[in-house]
Amino acid sequence: MSQTAREAMEYDVVIVGAGPAGLSAAIRLKQLDPERSVVLLEKGSEVGAHILSGAVLDPCGLDALLPDWKDRGAPVTVKVAKDNFFFLGESGKARVPNVVMPPLMNNHGNYIVSMGNVCRWLAEQAEELGVEIFPGMSCSELVFDDEGAVRGVVAGEFGRNPDGSEGPNYEPGMELHGKYVMLGEGVRGSLSKQVIARYGLDADSDVQKYGLGMKELWEIDPEKHRPGTVTHTMGWPLGSDAGGGSFIYHLDNNQVYVGFVVHLGYANPYVNPYLAFQQFKHHPMVAELLKGGKRVAYGARAISEGGWQSLPKVAFQGGALLGCAAGMVNVPRIKGNHNAMLSGKAAAEAAHEAIAAGRSGDVLDDYDAAVRSGPIGRDLRRVRNVKPIWSKYGLTASLALGGFDMWCNTAGFSLLGTLKHGKTDAAATGDAADHKQLDYPKPDGTLSFDRLTNVAFSFTNHEESQPAHLKLKDPAIPVAVNLPKYAGLSQRYCPAGVYEFVTEEGRDTRFVINFQNCVHCKTCDIKDPSQNIVWTVPQGGDGPNYPNM
Repeated sequence: MSQTAREAMEYDVVIVGAGPAGLSAAIRLKQLDPERSVVLLEKGSEVGAHILSGAVLDPCGLDALLPDWKDRGAPVTVKVAKDNFFFLGESGKARVPNVVMPPLMNNHGNYIVSMGNVCRWLAEQAEELGVEIFPGMSCSELVFDDEGAVRGVVAGEFGRNPDGSEGPNYEPGMELHGKYVMLGEGVRGSLSKQVIARYGLDADSDVQKYGLGMKELWEIDPEKHRPGTVTHTMGWPLGSDAGGGSFIYHLDNNQVYVGFVVHLGYANPYVNPYLAFQQFKHHPMVAELLKGGKRVAYGARAISEGGWQSLPKVAFQGGALLGCAAGMVNVPRIKGNHNAMLSGKAAAEAAHEAIAAGRSGDVLDDYDAAVRSGPIGRDLRRVRNVKPIWSKYGLTASLALGGFDMWCNTAGFSLLGTLKHGKTDAAATGDAADHKQLDYPKPDGTLSFDRLTNVAFSFTNHEESQPAHLKLKDPAIPVAVNLPKYAGLSQRYCPAGVYEFVTEEGRDTRFVINFQNCVHCKTCDIKDPSQNIVWTVPQGGDGPNYPNM
């Protein structure tokens, strides 16, 4: 912990991250006790700026939190009207009949939404209840009490020089203390990583698994627009080198979300998830849809995919992990926002009871129990074997055996028990010498785009005079180990072109970190085989500024 002297502010509950989980916790706390003091800190320039999700929303979380959300004008209006699932070949497609899909895969009653806009709306509801929301406030440190419990966070530090020293306009930030601190940072949050390690929250759980989700917002020809249509695909162009799939969601205003997910457990270091996404858009089915349209926005984000068996303990001394900070995504459904909202609500209820009983700084065991035995646990348990089957046995097995297991779980049992994931995504990376190089088509600038051009459509900005928020444990490893052993895979797995190996005549190869490009996806922190890259928060307000995403 830093020894810098800082002012401190006291609250009942401090919440980090204005995503669906954090906002739901804040709203529920004020519903239960309007006098409860609640502060919510968001690193994005505004609420919603860093929110990237598909998204087809299961409204069960919203129903539980704000049953009158329709009357309140929630931006949840495009109901799913048609559900398609295709297996793609290079030039063709085969539709999987809806009747063979397990019932839980049905999107009937769900909505196509911008989760960024949903979070902006939730923030309005929270502020009306008296929640203090401070965007542009990165939480860079945890504060601990004398017993080792989390006491609060440090937020709003600005003005360090690139070398980390204090600049002429340095602001040390403030300590915000709470009886409980809730971390809703999303996937692979920097503070969440610290508490998981410090308290051994994952000691009894399987390794966490991840995917990289990339998404573009397109305006298309009105003649081709079908509001409420949901399409998912598997297969081409990933082949046997990596698992994953795509989504195409028709929202309103002639807009379509086009997304692509690549599981990060791939072995071949030559896999380039971003170029696979761009290649996907040239499939005849997709190209015809997008022809004559224009890309409006781009973004990327890691997705937690470990599910039930990878869920750590979600309560620790002085706080709680919310939503994707713990990993609550239902992988086959590609949905986690409903569970994030339910977790925020459950954490708020446990904290409310504890504070009312005069407690603070202890472990909210009731919250952990509610997650495991309640609707979140039931949602994750019944799909727990789909991801490990896919990782170990491939796409065909996941469709057949995984589908069968989901049908069994719908009936309340599983013949497979609970399968293990095996290696972490970093450890799954193979040596370049054992794999073939992959040839991806060059983006054409119409349907497909190079990374730096697309990053401009994430509206990302970082103050360049600050220290790089992407830290190397050992600066020598990228060139000494990752370049010869893994063919410098960081220059391929990053969907924003942050990393490159530069060789100039007469000079040694250098590893360059263009942190200004970072869209905060966290893939480097996850996939780097040497686990040498540590993602930390930049200055508050920096990063992407996603519109309608």
